[in-house]
Amino acid sequence: MERRVVLVRAVNVGGTAKLPMAVWRELAASLGASDVVTYIASGNMACTVPGEAHAFDRGLEQAVEQRCGFFREVISRTPQEVAAALEQHPFEVVDPAFSYVCFLGAEPTEDAVAAARELPTGEDRWEVIGREMHLRYARGAGRPQMSDAAIGRALGVSGTARNLRTVRRLIELAGPDPR
Repeated sequence: MERRVVLVRAVNVGGTAKLPMAVWRELAASLGASDVVTYIASGNMACTVPGEAHAFDRGLEQAVEQRCGFFREVISRTPQEVAAALEQHPFEVVDPAFSYVCFLGAEPTEDAVAAARELPTGEDRWEVIGREMHLRYARGAGRPQMSDAAIGRALGVSGTARNLRTVRRLIELAGPDPR
């Protein structure tokens, strides 16, 4: 059993892919997770997962698809990995709501990162460190100068982003492993 921060990509945004957090918690518990807590309605959860984390994440994807009728990727990290990603954020944080960590499903290749660097970013910035892409928007994510979707496509791996306020809160929620 291992404590994890579990994130689901692109739910409850713009009226599509409705996933009530009560259902999200219920699905995790039905797969054997314990100490399940969620934070805001965008698919953030901390829980203790049974067995191997990758298998739990794939099972949760299937459970969401069966229950809700849509597929969404699930990406998880240990609380320590989330804290390390926060510590490694390479940009000055002027406003935590303008700075994000995008947790990637896998580490992109060097060639993919090089291809993504060719895309225009204006004053926005991004950097890949391991399995995370760090972002800083000059005017906020609601008014981006770069296309993070295009960068993600160039990187060739899916991911889900959370602003630094949310990342900090998820670390707090995950807390120490209750064992």
